[in-house]
Amino acid sequence: MRLPKPRRPRVPRTRAGQRRLVQTVMTGCVLALLPATWMYVVTGDRLRTTADAPRTDVAVVFGAGLWDGEPSPYLAHRLDAAAELYRAGRIEVVLVTGDNSRADYDEPDAMRAYLTRHGVPDSRIVSDYAGFDTWDSCVRAKKIFGVDEAVLISQGFHIRRAVALCEEAGVASYGVGVDAKHDATWYYGGTRELFAAGKAALDAVFEPDPRFLGRKEPGVTQALGTPR
Repeated sequence: MRLPKPRRPRVPRTRAGQRRLVQTVMTGCVLALLPATWMYVVTGDRLRTTADAPRTDVAVVFGAGLWDGEPSPYLAHRLDAAAELYRAGRIEVVLVTGDNSRADYDEPDAMRAYLTRHGVPDSRIVSDYAGFDTWDSCVRAKKIFGVDEAVLISQGFHIRRAVALCEEAGVASYGVGVDAKHDATWYYGGTRELFAAGKAALDAVFEPDPRFLGRKEPGVTQALGTPR
C-alpha cells in the first residue's frame, strides 16, 4: 500500500493573498517576541554581578537539578555565587528554593549541604521545598517567607525571567547571572527560555497561586536574628 505524498503548503498566487500571508507571519513573529521584549524592558537596570550586587538581607538561589544527589554543575555555579556574596558581606541569608516533590529527590537539602561546605553557616540558610517553578518560588518568597527585597542568582539565560517574575510577585529584585559553559545544556536552556517567556507573561498577567502555598514560615526572620 502506497502512502499518499504529503501536500506542500500552497503559496497564494495573487498579490493580495501573498501580502496577507506575509502580514500573518509577521504578526505571529511579533506576538512570539512580545514576552521576551517585556522581560528585557522590566529587567533593563536590574542585572548585576557578584562584584557590584547591592547589599540586601536575602539572596534567592533557584534549583537547577541534581546529579546523583549532588547539585548539578549549573546549580553549583549558582551556589558558589551565593557563598561569595555571603563571604563578602553583601547578603545575610540564602533562601534556597527547589523541588522536593519526591522522597528521593531533594534539591533544597542538597543546596544547603553544598553551601555549608563552602562557608555559609547552616543557621543562615532557609529552605523552600516547594519551589516547583520560577513563579512558585517568587510568590512563596514573598507570601510564605516574607521577602520584600532580594538578590536572585541563576544562569544568564534564566535570570531575566526570574527578576521579572519576582518583581511581579512583589519582591524588589536584582539579578546576578552567573557564568556557564556554552555546552548542550546552555543551548537547551537558552532555547527553552524562548518558550518559557510566554508562560512567564501569562503568570504575570493572571498571577496564579503556586502549586503549594501553605502557611507563613518565620525562617528568614529567624535566620537574620542569628549571629554571623
